[in-house]
Amino acid sequence: MTQAAIEKENKEIAKQYKELLRISYQTLSDDDKKLIRSAFEVAVDAHKEQRRKSGEAYIFHPIAVAKIVASEIGLDATSIASALLHDVVEDSDYTLDDIDRMFGETVARIVNGLTKIAHLKKDMSTSQQAENYRKMLLTLHDDVRVIIIKIADRYHNMLTMDSMPEHKQVQMASETLFIYAPLAHRIGLYNIKTDLEDLSLKYTEQEVYQDIYKKIEGSKEEQQAYIDSFSNTIDKSLLKEKLNYTIKGRMKSIFSIRKKMKVQNVVFHEIYDKFAIRIIYKSDIKNEKFLAWKIYSIVTDHFTPNPVRLRDWISSPKSTGYEALHITVMGPEGKWVEVQIRSERMHEIAEKGYAAHFKYKHGDQKEQGIEIWLNRLQEALENASTNAVDFVEEFKLNLYSKEIFVFTPKGELKSLPKGATPLDFAFNIHTEVGMRTRGARVNGKLVPLNTTLNSGDQLEIITSNQAKPNQNWLDYATTARARTKIKSSLREEKKSIALEGKEVLRRKLKSQKINLNEDTINKMVIFFKLKTSLDLFYRIGTGAINNQMIKDFASSYSNAFISFFKNKIRRNPIPEDIDKDEITSKFDMLVFGKEEEKLDYTLSQCCNPIPGDQVFGFVSVNEGIKVHKKNCPNAISLQANYAYRIISAKWIDSSQEEFRSEIKLTGIDDLGLISEITDMISGNMHVDMRNINFSTDGGTFTGSITVVVKNNSILKKLMTNLKQIGGIDKVTRI
Repeated sequence: MTQAAIEKENKEIAKQYKELLRISYQTLSDDDKKLIRSAFEVAVDAHKEQRRKSGEAYIFHPIAVAKIVASEIGLDATSIASALLHDVVEDSDYTLDDIDRMFGETVARIVNGLTKIAHLKKDMSTSQQAENYRKMLLTLHDDVRVIIIKIADRYHNMLTMDSMPEHKQVQMASETLFIYAPLAHRIGLYNIKTDLEDLSLKYTEQEVYQDIYKKIEGSKEEQQAYIDSFSNTIDKSLLKEKLNYTIKGRMKSIFSIRKKMKVQNVVFHEIYDKFAIRIIYKSDIKNEKFLAWKIYSIVTDHFTPNPVRLRDWISSPKSTGYEALHITVMGPEGKWVEVQIRSERMHEIAEKGYAAHFKYKHGDQKEQGIEIWLNRLQEALENASTNAVDFVEEFKLNLYSKEIFVFTPKGELKSLPKGATPLDFAFNIHTEVGMRTRGARVNGKLVPLNTTLNSGDQLEIITSNQAKPNQNWLDYATTARARTKIKSSLREEKKSIALEGKEVLRRKLKSQKINLNEDTINKMVIFFKLKTSLDLFYRIGTGAINNQMIKDFASSYSNAFISFFKNKIRRNPIPEDIDKDEITSKFDMLVFGKEEEKLDYTLSQCCNPIPGDQVFGFVSVNEGIKVHKKNCPNAISLQANYAYRIISAKWIDSSQEEFRSEIKLTGIDDLGLISEITDMISGNMHVDMRNINFSTDGGTFTGSITVVVKNNSILKKLMTNLKQIGGIDKVTRI
């Protein structure tokens, strides 16, 4: 570079730095300015030899990230300094100890978190990538500012991606849609979330993006005319009430328009609610709510509201801190239009998210909102036992989910994700309440545990010391916290059943003059085509492997087979007590959705899933359901771009399917007999009672009971036990 070019570049760097100080959202003290100045000087020195792919000096990137942190997100001086230093340890000779010594422990902790994220490898399979997302999300507990600065870093990268090769652009855009946009949404950075989605679409579906962009640009005059027409209608009434306000129109994002076009299967011109109108009013805190409803009243005096589209985020703010009144009204020209009513304070919180709370809250209140959110996710984040892909998907559900508000029996308000069930509510209150849930009342009525809750519902959880999670609960629960706890409990129960099964097996083999040792167990695992000893013991514990099957094994246990088994064992040694997350089985049947339906499908060519793989279904346009592995190279792209066409799928062991069976009982009527029957069934191993019907006539009784069992041997055992109850004459299967 020529001397003149270097001087010009240095002037531009100085100009950008001055602008950074000028546009800061927080008020900067002299000490703040010194901290930022020191960070700037260290960053300039660390990156002095570096250039970006576009050719410009690298230092422009950390300054740009710091500007986003300072003005668009609105964080403090510590965060601005950390943003300036975010790549220093990664890209230069400066160490974390140097940062700690020069800038203090907080900045060093944030920079360390950002460096950990920077070290995550980029080219990898989806499952490794999911593991990296998990590690990244765990940095939330180092300091939430780590993730916020990382979002700003990604935002600037997305704004300056044109010089990158196309495959890198698509990869970064898909990753942004998959994890960074939901994170921005959850922290309340709605503007950045919208831009991240639009910029991602620009690289994943270029033609679609350009087409919608041109149409939006082309209709700007028409939009403005519509907003003016709307404003003119209500201006006089608002001024009459001496309100100080502004009315702005906001076009929906390109990404959300594209989403609507796909979901509703319509073209651009057929989408009726392409923009929203915001009324932003001045008010002190005391009168905010009163004025919001006054404006609501004036708007609905002039335009007919859609009663089912009222959203009151003022009485019950979102957990991101977002407050506003949203109403949809029939506007000029007979078009539905969303009207958002916000005070200036609410508007700042909507624009800046978590950071705006610094301005309006003091002392311990400052971080309350973000702390509640972090605490809610802590258990899901720290539970390392779940599969990484499942973890990220469940975490993502928690990020993007819309909220509902429900009440406890005492009237306390609780926030839950949309689609939550009474089981999610129970685990939200306390893990022990969730684990002991026996039933639930919604608005005073007893409801099934998989009932979808609505805002305003009042819930009461019925608990029992005898109640415990069962496999069906995974279909009933939607939140990461509830699902993690249920899975953990089921694993413990399976281990307990396996322990019983091991003792049963020891006795059965002893009667066949065979000792239970590692060699015998390995042979049995191979004989029954299983994968682990734990699986073997569990299936004996549940009765899936019965007496006859054990006898069949014993008869094959002879010298003729010993050499064959030894060879097998040498090739495939199986330790006695492998502790798997899930009990492995002969996965041979694929089921879809919460209801575990058996649907037609084809296995995708790109990843060739086989029975037992972690999979999901993708509803294609012409080829029905295509099944992909969760670590398929295309998984992130499909999940990011076509989430509404994803259907959950899993392989199950057809021998572990549950079956309904009806038992008929006849006998002599006796006081307490029904109680004895039901106690025996509920105390029997792994039997679920679904329906019971008894009638008496002249001292005799007839009854029918519907039970759910895993296999025929359990049903036979149950019927044998029922026959032994005094007063019962016959037990038959209908």
